Amino acid sequence: QVQLVESGGGLVQAGGSLRLSCAASGRTLSRYATAWFRQAPGKEREFVAGISWGGGYKDYADSVKGRFTISRDNAKNTVFLQMNSLKPEDTAIYYCAARVAYSDDVRKRGNEYNYWGQGTQVTVSS
Repeated sequence: QVQLVESGGGLVQAGGSLRLSCAASGRTLSRYATAWFRQAPGKEREFVAGISWGGGYKDYADSVKGRFTISRDNAKNTVFLQMNSLKPEDTAIYYCAARVAYSDDVRKRGNEYNYWGQGTQVTVSS
C-alpha cells in the first residue's frame, strides 16, 4: 500500500506560481508511475501531468504545457508539480496519483492509477 499526501495548495493571483508536493509513505515510489489530476467544481476530473517511474518520460495536458512542470525525487519519495503563470481556470482540487509501473511510460486515464491522495485546493484569483 502507498499513502499519498499532497501539500502546497493555496490562493494565488493570476500570473503567480505554486509548487505542489506529493509525499509518499508505505512503499518506495521508485517503481510507481505518478501523475497529477485536478477537478474543478462541476467538472470531471482531468489529467494534468504525469511522469514515468524512472522519470524519463513526462506528459502534460495541452492546457498546462509550457506552464507546469512535473518532477520526482525518488530518494525523498516525493513528486512535485511546479505551476507557473497560473490562470483562474487552473482553480481546482489537485490530486496526486500513483500506479505500479510495468513499463516506463505515462498514462492519462485516472482508472489506471491505484493510489490517490486526498487532494489540495488551488485557487487562482483574477
